Amino acid sequence: MSHPNVNTLWAETLVAELVAGGVDAVCVSPGSRSTPLTVAFAQHPDVTVFSHLDERSSAFFALGRARRTGRPTPLVCTSGTAAANFHPAVIEANQAGVPMLVLTADRPPELIDSGANQTVDQEKLYGDAVRWYRDMPEPEAEPRKVRMLRTTAARALAAATGTDPGPVHLNCRFRKPLEPTPVSADDPAAVPDDWAETGLSADGRDGPFVTTSQGAPTLDEGDRRRLSEAIAAADRGLLVAGPAHDGLSAEALRALADATGFPVLADPLSDLRFGPHVDEVDPPVCGGYDAYLGSDAAGGWPDPDVVVRFGASPTSKPLRQYLRDADCRQFVVDPAGGWTEAEFTATDLLVADEDATAQAVAADVTTAPVDGWAERFADAEATHWEAVEEQLTETYWEGGVLADVAASAPDPATVFVSNSMPVRDLDRFARPGTAELTVLGNRGASGIDGITSTALGAGSATLDPLVLVTGDLAYYHDMNGLLALGRCGVDATIVLVNNDGGGIFHMLPIADHETFESQFRTPHGLDFAPTSDLYDLSFERAPDRASFVAALEESVGSTGTQVIEVPFDAASSHAVRDDLETTVAGRLDR
Repeated sequence: MSHPNVNTLWAETLVAELVAGGVDAVCVSPGSRSTPLTVAFAQHPDVTVFSHLDERSSAFFALGRARRTGRPTPLVCTSGTAAANFHPAVIEANQAGVPMLVLTADRPPELIDSGANQTVDQEKLYGDAVRWYRDMPEPEAEPRKVRMLRTTAARALAAATGTDPGPVHLNCRFRKPLEPTPVSADDPAAVPDDWAETGLSADGRDGPFVTTSQGAPTLDEGDRRRLSEAIAAADRGLLVAGPAHDGLSAEALRALADATGFPVLADPLSDLRFGPHVDEVDPPVCGGYDAYLGSDAAGGWPDPDVVVRFGASPTSKPLRQYLRDADCRQFVVDPAGGWTEAEFTATDLLVADEDATAQAVAADVTTAPVDGWAERFADAEATHWEAVEEQLTETYWEGGVLADVAASAPDPATVFVSNSMPVRDLDRFARPGTAELTVLGNRGASGIDGITSTALGAGSATLDPLVLVTGDLAYYHDMNGLLALGRCGVDATIVLVNNDGGGIFHMLPIADHETFESQFRTPHGLDFAPTSDLYDLSFERAPDRASFVAALEESVGSTGTQVIEVPFDAASSHAVRDDLETTVAGRLDR
């Protein structure tokens, strides 16, 4: 194959090796310095190119695809501030353990610190937020160098998807000319001939140049016995599943719950609150704990004897504080050996595969929990959900939207929730159910930037319907991301909970101070209806529950994208949350 210049040769080799390693899509933002990479990806027959004008939106879109697929969708951008716009998504991928591969184009090294236009120091631009970094050498058709290029591509994919998945950054330097035009200095007539003679460097291997086998860390017999004995000796135990990316499976959870008889507290982002297993787990999967564990009613409960935790730190603050105050043995299972327990009360960190650990312990133990322990949680669940159902027939509030979305989403569906109040309301008001809902959110750094783009990226990776629930500030913050609807061919139902500002700040003590309205709640008064014309979508306001549920059911069964705006007063919604908590606590105290 003839290559007009060494940049083309280098970029095509890198892309070919990434494809051999499993890459099938890429997010590209236009720019000059990245031309060799852009052309190589665009011309590869096995790569889908998602073109994004905004680098920040592009990075979050790639993040969403990786959340849904478990594989990185590489990012390509030009040099300068374009690369800096990837940084928020890199931080989220790092904190949440989501695979990501960043390919930033850069200028020759002698131009750094020279005042050359659009030239910044891109070395280790993302600091320690990446699993691995490599400043790539300038392209050259030299066999050893090209074997290094192929090996680097394979290593990058392995590092991004390993036991501790996350972002990888390759800084790719190119000299002009950047386009696939002949260059006499590269001797275009000679390069193909010389290249063919290099054998392995030119042709690569059948499959990835380097195949990496990812092992799963397992507990040795002594450590497994220590965990099993602690569980077997407990009268009152809990299984806690926090937010996860490819975490504990439903099968492993069911085996462990059946063997121990421990209640399961499943975060909505754990991938364990919804699915057919919910009807098969005994004791049942709990989802209302955010309401009753923080109430006075739970203050009289005995502490658990043992807690086994999987996934990241739970979304629920009452649950985190309940575990903080429990005087018991607490095991955190984390295959990456990270620390996901910010209250610092866990007693044991088990660096082991979650499924293997759960299955092994399930085979070890058969416990008889003390009478009344699991029933206490079952009664609290029933009381909470009864109160929620009663409230849904009276005054509608922001949490009711999340309850209805969880109950009415198609089976199967991808549901993406924004940070601030939507994810908290999902945690408290989304009842466990048997529908196959893949529920996602950006809880690594918990920002509201890039929410729409991440959701659309997740939606692009599956044929399942996509439902995004976002707040008004998050919608405003990432309106650029809506451009992906047309450019990337994604349809969505977007539920816009509009309380005109930062409603979550009503939960903080600053709400009682005079600067609250102007500096924290910050009402914007924006009318989002014109986004329908700008981004070719449908926009509808639903002022009450009946109109919202009707619009939701119509949207999820339709093609195209519909935004359903549901207006609320934030203070009133917080009052409903408080009243519900008081009601549940009073009924549990009887």
